[in-house]
Amino acid sequence: LAQSLFALFASSLAISLVFAIIPLCHNVVVLAVVMAVAGLAMGCIDTISNMQLVKIYQKDSAIFLQALHFFVGFGALLSPLIADPFLSDTNCILSNSTANASSNLPHIRKSLVPHHPGNLSHYDLPMKGMVVTRVSYAFWIMALINLPVPIAVFFLLYKERMVPCFNSSSHPLLSADELAMETQPAEKDDLPTAVQRPHAAGGHDDLFSCCQSKNFRGASYTYFAVHITGALVLFMTDGIVGEYSGFIYSYAVEEPLSVVHKVAGYLPSLFWGFITLGRLISIPVSYRMKPATMVFINVVGVLITFLLLLIFSYSVVFLFVGTASLGLFLSSTFPSMLAYTEDILQYKGCATTVLVTGAGIGEMVLQLLVGSIIHDQGSYSFLVCGMIFGGLAFTFYAFLLFFHRMYPKPSSDMDDASPDKPAVMDDTGQYQR
Repeated sequence: LAQSLFALFASSLAISLVFAIIPLCHNVVVLAVVMAVAGLAMGCIDTISNMQLVKIYQKDSAIFLQALHFFVGFGALLSPLIADPFLSDTNCILSNSTANASSNLPHIRKSLVPHHPGNLSHYDLPMKGMVVTRVSYAFWIMALINLPVPIAVFFLLYKERMVPCFNSSSHPLLSADELAMETQPAEKDDLPTAVQRPHAAGGHDDLFSCCQSKNFRGASYTYFAVHITGALVLFMTDGIVGEYSGFIYSYAVEEPLSVVHKVAGYLPSLFWGFITLGRLISIPVSYRMKPATMVFINVVGVLITFLLLLIFSYSVVFLFVGTASLGLFLSSTFPSMLAYTEDILQYKGCATTVLVTGAGIGEMVLQLLVGSIIHDQGSYSFLVCGMIFGGLAFTFYAFLLFFHRMYPKPSSDMDDASPDKPAVMDDTGQYQR
């Protein structure tokens, strides 16, 4: 736990520093390095926060994961609104030809949207002059908004007496015994305290314990199959989130829809807005509904939505309806899949790392793939790609259900009381009584 909190502290502090430095980067190589550091920090936060919620709350983790990803979507929705007032409506560089260049901007944007860019040589855009953009303020504001996060993590480290240089005289926020009692359902209160303590603390042995080869010895093929199929589902669904939010504007402004640019600009915001709304709704829903059922509804909903978008591809109204529907169905897929897979694998935290990595790779790769396909085949291929990815997500989920049925269940009678019980009992024989 201390390793995780220190990593969260360093990563969240690095993000504030990166956002403060970005406006000062006047070289593209330096900017690329700074952005790589930001990506590394965000990846650490994403993996560790999901993994620790799973380890601490276990069967109750679905609710907390939904809450975590609600704030992810809320941040994605809020950040563009903070940056928008600082974006220039005209060219960011003043020169004698600025007036003419500014009036040409809508035409230039229209020429850049089709998959075969038009001839832009007759447009005069100044490359030298006085820079008048205020976008730097947006980065600095985001850096300040993020700054309370590392401060809060450091305060948690201090309260939990995990900072070597500071010896807090106050009591920890939650003792190990209290945490063990909090994470156990009510019907399991009759378990011996000696059983509960190692179970609660076992999730904090080592940050990289799930990567050790000894954990793979004697594992059945279904153990690896559950990891792989779960990661492939998130590869597809998170990839859809990335490619849809990235290219829906370009699809809308092109023929046959030819939506006005300003109206089309609302589509990504609508998409992220309904992702945020869906995650908020999923917090109470996940308390009543099993994660496996939620994932099934999500992947089927994504598939049906893309099918209807293809059928009504000439309808602007349905494009907005379909975008909202897609956002709702995709909203809870990641946290629900995380909770479902970890439930199969006894809440060791290893699956979380694999699934987060698979989702991140999907978000990166599918955007590149769809972008190149749209460039070669035209805008209609955008929906066709989404339909294919949705079908693959459903197929991989069907395989996951199959491997779940094949996966060996713990043989202990106390399995229902403690998902990690077989591993604990193997290591310590005293719990056999």
